[in-house]
Amino acid sequence: MPERVSTRNVEPLSAAQKAPSQSLRSRRTTASPNIAIPAEGPASPLRTRICLIFGDAQKSTAAHRKLAVNLRKIQEECCYEQTSRHGQDHDDSGEDDFNVEIARCVIRLMVVKKSEGAGDRIVRFLGMFLRRASDKDAALMPEVDVEDPQTFPETPSTRLTSHVLSILIPLLASKEKVVRYRATQLIAHIINSLDSVDDDSYHLVRVGLLKRVRDKEPMIRVQAVLGLGRLAGNEGEEDQDDADSDNDDASGLLAKLLEVLQNDPSAEVRRALLLNLPLAPKTLPFLLERARDVDSATRRALYSRLLPALGDFRHLSLSMREKLLRWGLRDRDENVRKATGKLFRERWIEDCVGSTGVAEDGTTQQAVPPSLDGLLELLERIDVVNSAGSNGIATEAMRDFWSGRPDYRDALGFNDPFWDHLTPESVFVARSFNDFCKGGEDGKSEALAEEKMPEVTKLAFYLQRYVNDLVSCIRHNSALGEGEPEEDTVENEFIVEQLLHVTEALDYSDEIGRRKMFALLRETLTIAELPEEITKLVVNVLRRICGSGAAGEREFCSVVLEAVAEVHDHVVTDDLPAENEEQSFHSARSELSDSTPTKARSETRASRDGDDSELDEEKAIKEIMINMKCLHIAQCMLENVEGDLQQNIHLVTMLNNLVVPAVRSHEAPIRERGLLCLGLCCLLDKALAEENLSLFLHCFSKGHDALQVSALYILSDILTVHSHLVTADNVDPGLQKSVYKIFGKGLKASTTAEVQSAATIALCKLMLTSVIRDEDLLKQLVTLFFDPAAKENAAVTQALSYFLPVFCHSRRENMEMMAAIAANVVHHQVTLVDEMDEEDGAIAVNVIGNMLVDWTDARKLVVPGSGLIGWDEAWGKDAKAVNGDIHLTLAESLLERALAHGCSKEERKVLVSMVGKVHMTSNSSGEKLQAVSELVAEAIDGKVATDTATKNALIKCQSALGKVLGEARTTQSKMEDQGADPTVRENETRLEAESEVEEKEVQVEERAAGSGGRDSLLEELLDDEDDEEEEEDDV
Repeated sequence: MPERVSTRNVEPLSAAQKAPSQSLRSRRTTASPNIAIPAEGPASPLRTRICLIFGDAQKSTAAHRKLAVNLRKIQEECCYEQTSRHGQDHDDSGEDDFNVEIARCVIRLMVVKKSEGAGDRIVRFLGMFLRRASDKDAALMPEVDVEDPQTFPETPSTRLTSHVLSILIPLLASKEKVVRYRATQLIAHIINSLDSVDDDSYHLVRVGLLKRVRDKEPMIRVQAVLGLGRLAGNEGEEDQDDADSDNDDASGLLAKLLEVLQNDPSAEVRRALLLNLPLAPKTLPFLLERARDVDSATRRALYSRLLPALGDFRHLSLSMREKLLRWGLRDRDENVRKATGKLFRERWIEDCVGSTGVAEDGTTQQAVPPSLDGLLELLERIDVVNSAGSNGIATEAMRDFWSGRPDYRDALGFNDPFWDHLTPESVFVARSFNDFCKGGEDGKSEALAEEKMPEVTKLAFYLQRYVNDLVSCIRHNSALGEGEPEEDTVENEFIVEQLLHVTEALDYSDEIGRRKMFALLRETLTIAELPEEITKLVVNVLRRICGSGAAGEREFCSVVLEAVAEVHDHVVTDDLPAENEEQSFHSARSELSDSTPTKARSETRASRDGDDSELDEEKAIKEIMINMKCLHIAQCMLENVEGDLQQNIHLVTMLNNLVVPAVRSHEAPIRERGLLCLGLCCLLDKALAEENLSLFLHCFSKGHDALQVSALYILSDILTVHSHLVTADNVDPGLQKSVYKIFGKGLKASTTAEVQSAATIALCKLMLTSVIRDEDLLKQLVTLFFDPAAKENAAVTQALSYFLPVFCHSRRENMEMMAAIAANVVHHQVTLVDEMDEEDGAIAVNVIGNMLVDWTDARKLVVPGSGLIGWDEAWGKDAKAVNGDIHLTLAESLLERALAHGCSKEERKVLVSMVGKVHMTSNSSGEKLQAVSELVAEAIDGKVATDTATKNALIKCQSALGKVLGEARTTQSKMEDQGADPTVRENETRLEAESEVEEKEVQVEERAAGSGGRDSLLEELLDDEDDEEEEEDDV
């Protein structure tokens, strides 16, 4: 970017210098914002030469450099004394004449519309000429120090620039948008082309462009921010002191541009500011937040242009790096995701590798060989330990990295020293590489993983080593006293987790490796100190090793339950008295029932004095942790089981001996985890689900917020898997009512945001799958969607904004249900708006009515494979043939509500406007058409409409109904004249068409058969000739 726009003083102009400007203003006839093209006046050789140059410049940009040189020669002839004049055609024109002729061309540019490319070419040419002329003038004045801030050389180019700007600045306030646009565009281009302007012009331009930032035309605001962005980078700190002033001219320029960047409704304006504001610590947070801009092109510009030009990404904070990656890679626009991936795998990796040439536009000048150290540093810079989890972005970033950098795939290797000294970054490189190769569709990636990754047996030894390190570190920390420093186990846990992810994707066709890994994981699962996440991964890998099918599932359950028993025995036996050491642990149920914390505390209080209370408390806490560990292992196992519960004896044993006692426990943590396990068991058995459904309903009614959320998710899963519990013909009405009541209670605003969002998401899923069909619940969902108080709960708003249109447009029955509740929804919203203040942000009832009409439009009914019209619609996919009974039902209910007593004036207005927007066709039911027509006539006679708009809507609806009824009667009379019922006639038409097709098929078959007969006759004749020849030979 050029240096600071000058605010340095200029020598005052002499009277001779001001005269041409004054004569120009008189020739323009006016200096007001309304431009007037000046009279041509007498022609001159100078004007002819300049006009020829501008005429060529507006045709193409290819010759702009040459034309600028020619125009500079003319300027030198007019401004500098010549030792001799060649030729007779030269006149005595001076600098003022030259400036006047240039100004004439500039004025004629002001009326050129934006769509004309010639105007943009002239603007570019003027900018190039002024830039070239300024450089030439500076070269002719070597004795003046142009870098001195106290001096500003006055040259013919600076005077020309000031003269042009003095003409353009008043035009910024023109009433014509084309004039304002061209004036703003040319000023912005001049500012961006030159290094400096004089002090007076600088302040006038700054004030004029600041006013154009508020222009109503987006194209003008774009040009204004292009010019102000150039000025903002050169604004001193002293100019920002008045940022809080009420005077727009005196306030801080940069602060105003940042406000425009955040709040301007035009995406082009925001994008122009994004790419032209100076990169400074003050502006950087505002620029980076454009990654969440609503316009996809603006978001793409941030990732493809701004961030590559920003420099080393390591100057950004860790949280900002992670946010930029997450926002970009998970963007809904594919181009934004591609730009983010390219930024990560090309620019950020090169910043870490170093020793690369980077051009000013952000592109790399030379390729850098792949470097493992650079890749490890890149992962460290995005905090891979915290960003590689289930919701982290590191996994997605590395997947894109491997897909776009084949050189790294081929160059990196994972030898023995690599596995001997694993770090969180290096193990994640191996894990992400293995996942990419295993997930590839081509066999080449699979072969690459087989080549570079170790075999199962070797990986099992590495896994065992790092698991032992983790366990020893955990036990060391638990044995430390108070005040002693603990070892950090986060990195060790992360390494083991990534190794387990690699293990889960391996091929276990090698029986030796499979047995080694199976034994290792079986032993690892019995370690009580193992973190829960690692425990879950171990169970998942065990499920894959055991194989699919019923036999593999039974083996898997057996192994996991044995590990549960060993975990319980291993920890409990450490605290048992000597006389009980010979006793063994028979089942999880016996320990849970005989050694519950409450009973243990009662026994210890009876047998020990008060001095042992601390020991009893520690033992109780330890037993709770033991039972929680066992239940967590059982939960992980149940999440990997799909078979019937009653067919698996291991699951039945686990249910009776572990889950049921946990549900009955007096300790809240154990009881809640037991409920989760019981819910998973109910998914595997219908009878068990039916027996315990009331239990989960009770948990929601009496439990705290977290338990209510768990109960809602459990109920949703159970009803999805066993839908007959609420949809069967012989379902208990009381149970069904209780289920509906639970979801209705969860939707109310009195509940917490977490419970409300959980209830909304669960109910939406159940209604989309037609498990729950209840008009009251649907009405509650619709009113919740329009409730201003629900805007604070983003999860609810997002779920309903997707659910409601999909629910209505997916099935005809759903659309009919929405039409049935539409009138009640409108009544509720009108009442709500009357009770609320304007500041509460209530949605306009007219908008709600339009959405209800759209949701019940049968033309938008979608069925897979049938376009926009459902299978149950009339013939073809023509919009006129759509059955409009749903909209007629809607109109009937709306008119009945409008004619009812107690309906307010505002409500009637909305209802009638909705009736005027329904879609009616002659293909609809005649009875419904007649009923709606009678209701419309009654509404007109009863003077329901009190204002002109409502009356016009009713009259329009009556006219449309009359037309549709006339078409229906005409069609019916034609069919009656033909002696057939309309339905019978349609069937006859179809049968006739089918018979014609059959006749054609028969004719084709007969032709084929006829040709076949001729062929067979020819064969018989040939056979007879052969027989005759054989008889002659015999004779």
